[in-house]
Formats: sequence, structure tokens, C-alpha cells
Amino acid sequence: MRKLCFGGSFNPVHYGHLVPSRAAADAAGFDRVILIPNAVSPHKLRQPDDMASPEDRLAMCRLAADCTPGFDVEDLEMRREPPSYTIDTVRELKRRGWTSVNWLIGADQVPKLPAWREPEALLREVEFVVIARPGWSSDWESLPREYQFLRERVVQAPLVNISATDIRRRVAAGEAIDELVPPAVARYIRQKGLYRPS
Repeated sequence: MRKLCFGGSFNPVHYGHLVPSRAAADAAGFDRVILIPNAVSPHKLRQPDDMASPEDRLAMCRLAADCTPGFDVEDLEMRREPPSYTIDTVRELKRRGWTSVNWLIGADQVPKLPAWREPEALLREVEFVVIARPGWSSDWESLPREYQFLRERVVQAPLVNISATDIRRRVAAGEAIDELVPPAVARYIRQKGLYRPS
């Protein structure tokens, strides 16, 4: 079974994560998408005030995976000291017996890869799949030469114009989010009182 890892804060997980990642997995020939919520993103060390706890974000990912075909959840970043670095996760998966690790990133992240932790090791140890929205373009020639091969790893996926920031704003304003997240996630947010003004 071919697995495609997809990391992020998932604050909360929503259809803008699920629909494009599943489409990218299908296009690239993967059976399962593995959601890997981070404890603390190294790119967001200063956590926003409306960041749900790691436990709540993990629970929402599990609820989304339970009701969405083709998804699983891996909690290893939640059990490790933050921040959550991709290279550490990849190495842990390989210690568990994964022969290769395929990792989904957005096309907007490709120019930022040289600033990730141990970028040269990432290029050696990870098979990246790059998800691009319709109409997306990039100046590949401006990237360091060792990253330019990633243009061959680009897969197209539908644009789903949903953001976690907007979902949190809607919840805080008492607006409905039922069409933006799986029903079980919407129920969890309501029951836990997440993203409500304190």
C-alpha cells in the first residue's frame, strides 16, 4: 500500500486540506493519505491565540479520517518534543520500517525548502510530491539547481478556497462552518467550544 504523508497544523482540518490532498494522491498513485498534525510548527513558533491544543487538533484529524475514505492519521509529532521538523519525522518513520517516505507539500513551499531543517538531507531522504493549484506557475530557474528536479514531481489538484483562518473567524462570529469541514469535526468544535472568544 502506497502512503503519502501530509503534515500541517490542521487548525482545524477542513475540506481545503482533504479534497486537494486526496486528488493529488490519486493523481500520483497513492492509496492512503497520512495526516500528520504537528505539535508546534517550526514556521509558527509563536502560536496564535486561536491555536487549538495539539490533542484537539489530533482528535479532529482522526474524526476527519474516520469519515473520509483514503485517509489515516499518524500522531508521532504529537509525542515528540516540539518544534516538529519534517526531517525528524521522516527518520522516525524509516526507523519503524518504512522503506521510503513520500511527502506532500504545496507548490508555495518549494521556494522555502532551502530554509527547512537539514534541507540537503530532506532531498536525499524524502520523495516529495508537489501539489499545484490550477493556473499556478513558478520560476524554477530561480531555485538552487538541486531543487529544480521537483518540477517533475508536480501534480495538479483542484482549488478549494477554504482557509482555517476563515473557519476560526466564522466560529468566533457564531457563523456556520458545516460546509467547510466534515460533520464530525464541526460537532467536535461546537462541543469543545473551540475558537470561541474567551
